[in-house]
Amino acid sequence: METRTNTANRPDGRSILTAAGFVLLVNLVGALPSVFSSPDTPWFRALEKPSFYPPTIAFPVVWTLLFTLLGVALWLVWRSEADGRRLALGLFAAQMLFNVAWTPAFFALEAPLVALGIILVLWGLVVGTIFAFRRVDRRATALLVPYLVWVTFAAVLNFELWRLNA
Repeated sequence: METRTNTANRPDGRSILTAAGFVLLVNLVGALPSVFSSPDTPWFRALEKPSFYPPTIAFPVVWTLLFTLLGVALWLVWRSEADGRRLALGLFAAQMLFNVAWTPAFFALEAPLVALGIILVLWGLVVGTIFAFRRVDRRATALLVPYLVWVTFAAVLNFELWRLNA
């Protein structure tokens, strides 16, 4: 009895390079706001932080991991021919726009309440993106779940920073 392996969905060398390109692109876009604004300011250092505020090193490590997962998820959806692909890609772009907008709103504008509004919209867009990705590729959906968890945590953290310093 011969067993056949379905190689149609296996990535080849070229598609692995394309996936790496998506990962790199999402990481670059995600890191873009740090060029213009940073938590390393007297204003931010002076803010009262909640007890659950993570160590500073956690942020670049977590965001790099999350943007890597997002890049792979985006690649999976991009290469799919499933119905709903365009909507999923559009929602992904919209949530990335709000993701990128949060950092300058919080750090450059020093506006935690504005940033809270942005992150709440971001949270809704991430949920929408998860549902849209689910129609296209369930693996891509699973890759977005840690992102939703982190954005939820970040929203709570943003709220607490605003509340403690209002």
